[in-house]
Amino acid sequence: MALSTKYDPSEVEDKWYKYWLERNYFHSEPHPDKEAYSIVIPPPNVTGVLHMGHMLNNTIQDVLIRKARMEGKEACWVPGTDHASIATEAKVVAMLKEKGINKEDLTREEFLEHAMEWKEKYGGIILEQLKKLGCSCDWERERFTMEADLSDAVTNVFVKLHEKGYVYRGVRMVNWDPEGKTALSDDEVIHRQVQSKLYYVKYQVEGTEEFVTVATTRPETILGDTAVCINPNDERFTHLKGKRVIVPLVNRSVPIVEDDYVDMEFGTGCLKITPAHDVNDYEIGIRHKLESIDVINDDGKINEHGDAYEGLDRFVARKKVAKDIEELGQLDLIEDYTNNVGFSERTDAVIEPKLSTQWFLKMEDISKPALKAVMEDDIQLYPSKFKNTYRSWMENVRDWCISRQLWWGQRIPAYYLPNGEIVVAGSPEEALEKAQAIDPSVTAETLKQDDDVLDTWFSSWLWPLSVFDAFKNPGNKEVKYYYPTNDLVTGPDILFFWVARMIIAGLEFDGQVPFKNVYLTGIVRDKQRRKMSKSLGNSPDPLKLIEQFGADGVRSGILLSAAAGNDLLFDEKLCEQGRNFANKIWNAFRLIKGWEVNPKADHKHNDTAIRWFKSRFNSAVAEIEDHFSKFRISDALMTTYKLVWDDFCSWYLEMIKPPFGEPIDKITYDATIHFFEDIMKLLHPFMPFLTEEIWHEIRERSEDDCVIIASWPATGEVDEALVNVAESAFEVVTQIRNIRSSKGISPKEALKLAIKSGPERFRAFEAILSKLANLSEISYVEEKVDGAMTFVVKSDEFFVPMEGKVDVEKEREELTKELEYTRGFLNSVNKKLSNKRFVDNAPAQVVEGEKKKQADAEAKIKALEESLANLG
Repeated sequence: MALSTKYDPSEVEDKWYKYWLERNYFHSEPHPDKEAYSIVIPPPNVTGVLHMGHMLNNTIQDVLIRKARMEGKEACWVPGTDHASIATEAKVVAMLKEKGINKEDLTREEFLEHAMEWKEKYGGIILEQLKKLGCSCDWERERFTMEADLSDAVTNVFVKLHEKGYVYRGVRMVNWDPEGKTALSDDEVIHRQVQSKLYYVKYQVEGTEEFVTVATTRPETILGDTAVCINPNDERFTHLKGKRVIVPLVNRSVPIVEDDYVDMEFGTGCLKITPAHDVNDYEIGIRHKLESIDVINDDGKINEHGDAYEGLDRFVARKKVAKDIEELGQLDLIEDYTNNVGFSERTDAVIEPKLSTQWFLKMEDISKPALKAVMEDDIQLYPSKFKNTYRSWMENVRDWCISRQLWWGQRIPAYYLPNGEIVVAGSPEEALEKAQAIDPSVTAETLKQDDDVLDTWFSSWLWPLSVFDAFKNPGNKEVKYYYPTNDLVTGPDILFFWVARMIIAGLEFDGQVPFKNVYLTGIVRDKQRRKMSKSLGNSPDPLKLIEQFGADGVRSGILLSAAAGNDLLFDEKLCEQGRNFANKIWNAFRLIKGWEVNPKADHKHNDTAIRWFKSRFNSAVAEIEDHFSKFRISDALMTTYKLVWDDFCSWYLEMIKPPFGEPIDKITYDATIHFFEDIMKLLHPFMPFLTEEIWHEIRERSEDDCVIIASWPATGEVDEALVNVAESAFEVVTQIRNIRSSKGISPKEALKLAIKSGPERFRAFEAILSKLANLSEISYVEEKVDGAMTFVVKSDEFFVPMEGKVDVEKEREELTKELEYTRGFLNSVNKKLSNKRFVDNAPAQVVEGEKKKQADAEAKIKALEESLANLG
């Protein structure tokens, strides 16, 4: 069957993915005779759909798993989804509202039934999309963080940590989402710069006519002020020490306290203190034993402590409080102000710092082994620059707020006796037994379980262990075989919130680190360096990109600019480049398959080309392996790209291509097919569909002879001398082609070449030079050749006689003009470099740049002078 003139991804991608699934190539089982290679997917939110960050992250994982599979390892990539408490509950609540149902009108069980129905209907969308990308996950192992076994693991871990004294319940300042009505962890808060107002408010010093002025962006919190704070070293306010002020509107008398936290240079130097509504104020409040007055309800409205403002939304109250203070004559000034404000990642509500009774995990001691594991390189971070970030976070770790005021999630296994005492247990039955040991009169009906659920991260931090059922069945064969996993691919934005916590959990519950390497990808941004987001409308639909450019085109396009840890500036042209690469490979394959083979034809004229490409291929494999060992996936692809595009297509195929209409010899053809198969192996992790299609087109194969399970190319010997001469020979061809182009000489017109070099150096490449540069004669000379264009490649000098080829007078005129210009340019550079002030004061790289210009100009002048001399 004739090959189509253009590669069409839409015709092959679904076909091969189905083929791989039918033959169970993605599935893994423990194999005592094979080395295990395992990775676990960073579980995407069950609410999610594929975005560019997922594309990058999962493409890298697929590259790693496909390479490991080809290396003969027992490759296991565990997929799954995260139940995403806040996001999912918000979507279910919205769905119910559309049906006219309020969450408050449902029992917990009824709501969870609706949530599970929603999950079953929509929850698998993102995993199905990953299949379109070509991800070779072991789909038989798909896990969900809220399935029974994984939820039991979360419950058991909570109980164990509580027994150890790590888990406690207390009142602390938390990030509060008034729309979701839940506490959030720091990573669930997105900080943005917003245009605000800064209000300067006067507080009267008690018993005097004097006022002090404070500046605030949140006048509504004045209702909860319990102090004004000054720096003890601020001489402006020495006379106020020990005095009190009256809080406007509520007429509350509060002390003036002294604390080094106050920045004397910022604002007025006086700080209003509202311990219930600001993290820093809360710390000051603790140090000075101040009262905390919470004036904002869980829904963001002012409560009964706000007097006349009770029931108003906090932002409505802000304007009214400011207006009322102005009417009192105590508003000095309002000015525009830019500040950072926290928003809920899930609901986009403005975060309210709020004192709340929550469950916490003590982090100081439990995190120390995890800090040591990374600092001592038991776990390697790529790039290593993130070690400092990791250390900074871990050395300043705060207790983790692990409770959420939601229904969707693992319910906290804490139970309250009628007298307020708490028991923690793995099941209601066990809890009742513990409770009755305290108070025999307690019954199942009077024992109430905590209504809150655990933070989603409290399940995902167990992920590398729980997916292999390490908690349900400790020491099972899969845990022993696949754990610790090998590599983790994720984003640096969750280095602490997920990666560090998994390391903590692995060491705490299994005594081992959960993985050996962490590859931290960059963030996908647009050409203007903006992070991609739905609100900006700058994030393309990945599935449409796949439809337009093919999965292989998108995969290779996105990887070519995805150096570890560096942000990727995404441009659709990258995907276009990937598609063009796929077409280049397809066309090269069509060219080869279109050749007629003559078993009797001589092959000797192609021996050098075959020997060279074999060495060049082996050199590339060694380079690719080095890149993979350092997690330079983008570099590994670029090396492969250049091997295919430049070395194979541009040089090797041109070297061995038979004249039009003539056959190729069988030895060269077989060698070329073998090279092409090896190239398909190298390319397969990056471009799985194209390579599988070509693999089966190359020759007749059995059903299970697939490139996905073919052996990864081994590193072989490299003839460095041959590779070096080839590089020079290719440069010679390029130079001669440039001469033809610049002088208007037809490619069909044969030229002569004289080489001022030892004949042994280029002897093996004479036939190749003659063919690729269309040379009628190659000679070796001791002296320069008159009337010739000259150029130098490395240490060798080359001459192309121009007699009868060009207008000598016109050529001399053009060379003379260029020489004069270059000399003038060199003079200006020399003048700059002779200026001591410039050399001493300019940045080193600027001076080095000028020196390079100087050297380049000198070399060009020498070449121009020689060319002029050669014209006679």
